[in-house]
Amino acid sequence: MSMLEHHYDVAVLGGGPAGINAALAAARAGAKTILVERYGFLGGMSTLALVYPWMTFHSASGEQVIHGIAQEIVDRLIQLHASPGHLRDTVGFVHTLTPYNPEVYKVLAFQLLEDAKVQLLLHAMVADVESEQGEIKFVTVQTKNGRFAIRASAYVDASGDGDVAYLAGAPWEKGNDENKVQPLTMKFRMRGVRIDQIKQYMKDHPEEFYEKSLISQLDELPLTGVMGFYRQWKKADLPIPRDGVLLFTGPGEDEVLVNVSRVSGLDPLNQLELSSAEVEGRYQVMMLERFLRDAVPGFENAYLSQVGTQIGIRETRRILGAYILNGEDVLSARRFDDVIARSGYPVDIHNPEGTGITSNFIKEGGAYDIPYRCIVPQTITNLLLAGRCISTTHEAQATTRLTPSCMAIGQAAGAAAALAAKLDCKTGDVPIDKLQELLLEGRANLGFTKIT
Repeated sequence: MSMLEHHYDVAVLGGGPAGINAALAAARAGAKTILVERYGFLGGMSTLALVYPWMTFHSASGEQVIHGIAQEIVDRLIQLHASPGHLRDTVGFVHTLTPYNPEVYKVLAFQLLEDAKVQLLLHAMVADVESEQGEIKFVTVQTKNGRFAIRASAYVDASGDGDVAYLAGAPWEKGNDENKVQPLTMKFRMRGVRIDQIKQYMKDHPEEFYEKSLISQLDELPLTGVMGFYRQWKKADLPIPRDGVLLFTGPGEDEVLVNVSRVSGLDPLNQLELSSAEVEGRYQVMMLERFLRDAVPGFENAYLSQVGTQIGIRETRRILGAYILNGEDVLSARRFDDVIARSGYPVDIHNPEGTGITSNFIKEGGAYDIPYRCIVPQTITNLLLAGRCISTTHEAQATTRLTPSCMAIGQAAGAAAALAAKLDCKTGDVPIDKLQELLLEGRANLGFTKIT
């Protein structure tokens, strides 16, 4: 085995939204930083699994609770004509959603990281972790030309599945009380869709859509999302455990993202079961395309334009941390002294075994705090967590897993890792006041020169 050693202040493993923001925060705080990603592009679920749009930067009452690098990315996408910014969610599930062009997001992420002088290593996958007495000594990544040992003062696990923490021996949990996880979804896009016809049908048949849908406001608001077509769905009787059609418009004017496929009962941590889910998901896409063209107004001349590079994963490992965020914390809008991020997204649990979604909303349309202790694993002294693998219960994970939340958590993890490296302390001993001060400093003007 060929081992080429490299040393950094901070190593971020995983290039999804959490990992991108973690690497940017660490590098901007002065840390020599590397970001490792197994695909040839960045964006994680937002790009490879077509998790679109981003939901949500706001509480149900309309207060924006996620800012920082996440908002900076939205601002840059707006400047690049790749996002309209935050729009009202016409499904009525949350206050706003944020459409974006994933291809532009991929390139923008490259530019941001380059400007911050982050070392990027693509086509590299974590293969092993060497740890002693609760401290990671190095992480081994597999590449086309052998294995590399990456040594760092602090590490950020942004793998989504908690792979680094798992390989380092950190304790973890999975799924509900029966260890069953939320279902997987193969998302896809269609073009040639008549959005005007969908809007008119919603106005004529409001009873066939989600009760909170903003149908009465469609003359003033752009149609951003649709949940319904209940009559058509029931008549079709497809073998997919859903209650109706869920789709989001954009980024093209005649384009929608369809979030309907559901593969239940398979474990994404089992390679054979994950393989079966990939196959089943694509079968479902073909079935759904035919259904939409044949039965749903506005889709008569639509066509399949894109399918996710991989199936979308909602839940796998949750690494146990110094604190385990729970459902009551979320729904009561609890505040914590060591807050490092906030979220206003409701608890949104897709039934692991059948149809239906369990939705519980935060008290008085508010938001809850995510404490620093949730990103500090219990037994590893130089590791932090970012993304859907942080320390929560099954119920709380159904809100922290959403992309804007993961972006905010990633920024905090990266900044904390940089502080741990600078102060030569354990990640659990990072001074919270210094971290919070760093997170509240605001974004820097990077002087973009390559993307116009």
